[in-house]
Amino acid sequence: MSELQDKQTGTEHPFATYIRILGKGKTGTRSLDQSEARQAFGMILRGETEPLQLGAFLMLLRVKEETAEELAGFVQACRENMQGPPVSLHADLDWSSYAGKKHQHPWFILAMLLIAQAGYRVFVHGSTGHTPGRLYTEDAMRQLNLPVASNWNDVSVQLDGERLSYLPLEQFCLPLQKLMQLRPLLGLRSPVNTLSRMINPLQAPASLQSIFHPAYARLHQEADLILGQPSALVFKGDSGEVEVKPQADTRLHHLQDLQLQEKSMPRSLSQRVERVGAPDVEPVRALWRGRMEDGYGLNATLATTAAALLLLRPELDVNTARQQAAQLWQDRNTSRLN
Repeated sequence: MSELQDKQTGTEHPFATYIRILGKGKTGTRSLDQSEARQAFGMILRGETEPLQLGAFLMLLRVKEETAEELAGFVQACRENMQGPPVSLHADLDWSSYAGKKHQHPWFILAMLLIAQAGYRVFVHGSTGHTPGRLYTEDAMRQLNLPVASNWNDVSVQLDGERLSYLPLEQFCLPLQKLMQLRPLLGLRSPVNTLSRMINPLQAPASLQSIFHPAYARLHQEADLILGQPSALVFKGDSGEVEVKPQADTRLHHLQDLQLQEKSMPRSLSQRVERVGAPDVEPVRALWRGRMEDGYGLNATLATTAAALLLLRPELDVNTARQQAAQLWQDRNTSRLN
């Protein structure tokens, strides 16, 4: 039923229930439970809401701040309404990449290559263009001639052949991609920016997620617990991407077998690091191929690789993970990224 029909008949729109739950005032407002969140976000993804309702819903959530139960319900709705992968398709590591790089080059892409080189199937998903002035992973990977898929069949071929594949969000959940593009219109982030990192469409046993604000780490962990995610690692990465900042001590929030842990990745650089004028892939290519040295880039790559290894091999300690990352770097195929 359209908004006009609702006005004419006096019939309340089905989605109004969820707006009322979130916006009934200081004493009447409450959070959605997981089932309500799942139902509400499913309606949004299927286009069963009016634009006015969508804006109200997202901003009420933004002001209230989403709960772990709400996030879990939203993720479930995405999995139910997205174009799902074949049952046989699997990955070892889910790597979400939605922020884009702003202040440094995308060194984390080299960490992806090292983890794939170590024998793990790395599935990457993300989106582009929702924040001006950033270099997004899809664009960077295309410029580096790394595998970008158009559909799940491409993903299967790329994971089998190169153990690395990037699939844009729009190729498997276009409605969610459209919601992400609302940020310039709304002027604020919404729960979409959080839940997108947790979709894990291939249900990989290990999930790497980055956050902008440290307070969101616990929220991610609690939502992953509800969703039954076997293993996940969350930390505040550079520009919101999964990239350890080597000039800072990094708190790694690790979920492993229903247990919440915290580890520390000590900084490997003590000096202040200047921002780059504009993120670019050419320094990334040159470092990998040994044509140039970049202390920041190498340390960022190795620290990010070590963090991924800690997730994939929880028996490792930080020092051992760093040593293994350094060995992977020494053994890398420098002929790639030509």
